[in-house]
Amino acid sequence: MACALPGFRSSSSREILIWGDEHNFEAGQEGEENAGESTENNFGAHFNRDKHNGYRNLLNSEGDLGSETCEGHPQQVKKVIDDCEYIGAQTVEIEDTDSVKVYSKDFYARGIFQALGQLRESSLLIDLTLHTENGQHLHGHSTVLSAVSSLVHQKLPKWEKKMERRDAEMKKQTEISISLGPEVGRVGLAAVLDFAYTGAIAALNTDTLAQIKAAATTLGVPRVLELCLEEEEKMRKGAEDKAEEKVTADEQMILSLHSIRQLWNERVGCDVELEAGGTSFHVHRVLLAASSDYFRGMFTSGMKESQQSTVILPFLKPSELEALIGCSYTGSIHLNWGRVFEITSTALQLQFHVSLSLCLDFLEQEMDEHSCLDVASFAEAYGMKELLEMTNDFVLRKFQNVAVTPKFQDLPAKKLRKYLKSSSLSASSELVLFKAIVDWIEACPSNRLKFTKELMKSVHFPLMTYNEFKEVKTSKLWTHFNTRCTYQSIMEDFHSYCAVPRTLCRVYMPKDSLVLVGGDQLSADFSRQNPSLELWFGNSLRNYIGVVKNVEWRLLTEMPKPPRLSHEVAVLAKKLYLIGGQCYSGRLNVLKSVYRYDLLLNSWERLADMQEKRCNFSIVVLKGMIYAIGGDTDPGTNLSSVEGYCPNKDSWSFAQPLDVTLSCHAATMLDGKLFISGGYHCRYQCLTSMLMYHPDREPTYLAGMSQPRAYHCMEALNGHLYVAGGVTIDENMTCIDQLTCEVYSIVSDSWSTFTTLHIPHVGAASVVLEEKLYVLGGYSKDNYREIRLVHRYDPTQQLWENMGMMPGPNTDIRACLLHLPDHLRK
Repeated sequence: MACALPGFRSSSSREILIWGDEHNFEAGQEGEENAGESTENNFGAHFNRDKHNGYRNLLNSEGDLGSETCEGHPQQVKKVIDDCEYIGAQTVEIEDTDSVKVYSKDFYARGIFQALGQLRESSLLIDLTLHTENGQHLHGHSTVLSAVSSLVHQKLPKWEKKMERRDAEMKKQTEISISLGPEVGRVGLAAVLDFAYTGAIAALNTDTLAQIKAAATTLGVPRVLELCLEEEEKMRKGAEDKAEEKVTADEQMILSLHSIRQLWNERVGCDVELEAGGTSFHVHRVLLAASSDYFRGMFTSGMKESQQSTVILPFLKPSELEALIGCSYTGSIHLNWGRVFEITSTALQLQFHVSLSLCLDFLEQEMDEHSCLDVASFAEAYGMKELLEMTNDFVLRKFQNVAVTPKFQDLPAKKLRKYLKSSSLSASSELVLFKAIVDWIEACPSNRLKFTKELMKSVHFPLMTYNEFKEVKTSKLWTHFNTRCTYQSIMEDFHSYCAVPRTLCRVYMPKDSLVLVGGDQLSADFSRQNPSLELWFGNSLRNYIGVVKNVEWRLLTEMPKPPRLSHEVAVLAKKLYLIGGQCYSGRLNVLKSVYRYDLLLNSWERLADMQEKRCNFSIVVLKGMIYAIGGDTDPGTNLSSVEGYCPNKDSWSFAQPLDVTLSCHAATMLDGKLFISGGYHCRYQCLTSMLMYHPDREPTYLAGMSQPRAYHCMEALNGHLYVAGGVTIDENMTCIDQLTCEVYSIVSDSWSTFTTLHIPHVGAASVVLEEKLYVLGGYSKDNYREIRLVHRYDPTQQLWENMGMMPGPNTDIRACLLHLPDHLRK
């Protein structure tokens, strides 16, 4: 997508103007217009099924459909959704300004039509009355009906001209009134109205078909006639035959929103003019009222503006109002750092909820080390608690990078002190914190030297190595006279601690917790297994002197019996899913049972079993579904099948199978795509393969790994796929430990190696926590000894770190991230 947008600059101040409460109630109606016989000439006899192709073409160009759904879609509709889908945000390249991104709301069409329906139910801003010959009538909004009806659409241009005369004459509100012929009854008319607001007709059946068809023909509603034809085909084929694929209700509303957008572009039916900064915008009142609580109050609560054809908004910039109006008609908004704060504050002030949500998405997803402190200041100024918490968490996790930005030097002392004292502060060493404090003080020494003693209390100097402490001693900060006492205190602290056991550590508590689930533990003589019911979580990460680190493990809970190994876990909607595996190694011990753990209730729920029992398989979450891929159903028998679980239905259904049987592979998501690497095929030969899988079509094979690999880990990190651990085969086709690690580039479809592991991790768990790859436990294929260590890979330093010991089980274990309640973290 490409466009040319002007650069945007932030204003230095904002004046909030509350609109007045004068009341000016004037109502009027203009005469009815009889639409009886001319309608058929305009539409009815010319309808044919070929027009349906036009709807499909339009759907392929729209982007309002969201991605998360667990309903089954016909193949053609699935393609429509894939074509329409927004993945995160679209980048728009613009010369001489910041990169602009287009953020879009999932299921926006559905939401806006629900709001329009609520206005109709409340009889607000009604401007259209449809009369039947027997004296019955139904009300609605002309803007909504014109999106589906050619008859109503034809009335709008005439009404727009009348509205212009109204301003000069009597300033009365105009209403369209259409009388229909004897062929249209209330049942058919109500069905067409329901379709206009919902995209569906619940009452369409054998008894109502003729009435609905008559109403649709008279009003000129081709999409309702299409539904009628589909219903007729269904009746002819019989209930046992599969009905022809339909356009879904969501897709119908996308088409209707597109039609409303065309009305707006052509200024057809626009009944109010908004003026800001000398620029005018013609819009539909009803759509603004459905999008903004501010305008809903203005237009429906008897304010004087509700009777005016022009509303002046002197406190807004034209660019801000234009962006918010555009979002009301499209569900998307163009944002960059030059304009996001202005638009966010205006969306908050005018209560454009969708626009505000998209602005917050931008701030969260685009925030980096250079912008985070601005976002924190903005959130604090506007009392946005959740945004402030999220931003402060970002600053603490990225403190090492934030501290070297120019804006860090502008932090108030109180704010810096709060960051330094937080248990969520992440830094690779105490020297990093010391340098950050020194740089902050030196930015304005005359005003900040007085804070030296207090701020230095946040640095654990005894945790430094001798080389690190040398840098402390040679700092220019100590040349200032009033820092000498602090320097002497630091020297005494460091040297006195060297003489005692080193138990001091810096405790860091990540926002999300690393959780270990189940697994196996071998006896010392390898004679018996000890599968586990336990779930452990890493409460904190602890840094000791130098490079010594470990994880503080705590017991979370136990899973329902039996214990599991070679199973899988998934997290969806903040709940943990425990799926398949085996209770012991060997035949008849493979499981297909599924449980869900609710953290808040501390309870397990038994869910529907998988279609097939599986161990040594993989699990991914894709568009609200959980997919189980391949695996072993018994020792020596692996699967090509894939099945998906829908949480709303509590049911499993088969998806597109793999083209080979596969087990002991690895799978993960990156940029909305599902990747599968390595594993064993039907003859249990180790593979180098890498493929991209889709639940509805054949997999796509990509560049293979440089060496075969199975029982390994694969995780998405910084836009790449990292593969570590597992086994490979040597020149004698013997299975051996795999220490080499590889990373896949999705852009170039190529592999490269990264830092080699020092020890094997076969059948280990893995997870990405705060942009670092954790590999946990496993065993060595060469000697079958358990690996009781946790290793962490830091891409910025390109090294593996030893993070201490595992808490219990080590092999065939699984891991995930969960946001645990505060009472568990204390």
